[in-house]
Amino acid sequence: MARGELSTDDAMTRLARLPFEDLGFARVDHHRSLRGGPEVVYGRGKTPAETAAVAAALLDQGAAPVLVTKASAQHADAVREVAPGAEWHPRSELLVCRRAAVPADAGLVAVVCAGTSDLPVAEEAWVTAEAFGCRVDTLVDVGVAGAHRLFADAGRLQAADVLVVVAGMEGTLPSLVAGMVAAPVIAVPTSVGYGAAFDGLAALLAMLTSCAVGVSVVNIDNGFGAGALAARILAIARRRPSP
Repeated sequence: MARGELSTDDAMTRLARLPFEDLGFARVDHHRSLRGGPEVVYGRGKTPAETAAVAAALLDQGAAPVLVTKASAQHADAVREVAPGAEWHPRSELLVCRRAAVPADAGLVAVVCAGTSDLPVAEEAWVTAEAFGCRVDTLVDVGVAGAHRLFADAGRLQAADVLVVVAGMEGTLPSLVAGMVAAPVIAVPTSVGYGAAFDGLAALLAMLTSCAVGVSVVNIDNGFGAGALAARILAIARRRPSP
């Protein structure tokens, strides 16, 4: 309103919907955008119509970014009715309805992916970080079975402000990366692996018991959580005054 982009009546209408908007089947938390980012829609279990209605409510309030995770093709079709420019990423099942602006001093997130089979989770992480306004560098297929592939890009790893490291199987890649960099490492276990991998549990436990310093761990296959956490770390760093 101060910039002249909203009338007083429009501003009052938006404020009336805070802290949430009741759609009957969902209460959309508009207040969350004041605490580091708007609510993100989890698509699985919601009908396409419900998903589109929640996305429309967020878009109507000017939220950015607006994301739908675990979105099917049917979800994407329904959401595009209210957000024609929405981008659907079928590999990661991520739907980007609106992106946040990229600040001039945006930090760099490196998303490091152990194997090609881990790409759905890695893609969810890097698309999320990009949607939240981060610059992103991606390194793919650099798992510990051929560590020389990782060492060849040591400079790119060390240039990042935050690293998201995605791995299945035995889940040791985050420890190796954390030993090479000073920046925080967000480890993401995936459900990729044979029987004793227990659908990602082995990788999760390996990451939780890492001997490397500066490693935090998100849930199995939670690429979104890792990308959002990386963006939040960088946003806090930007708000702090330079020494």
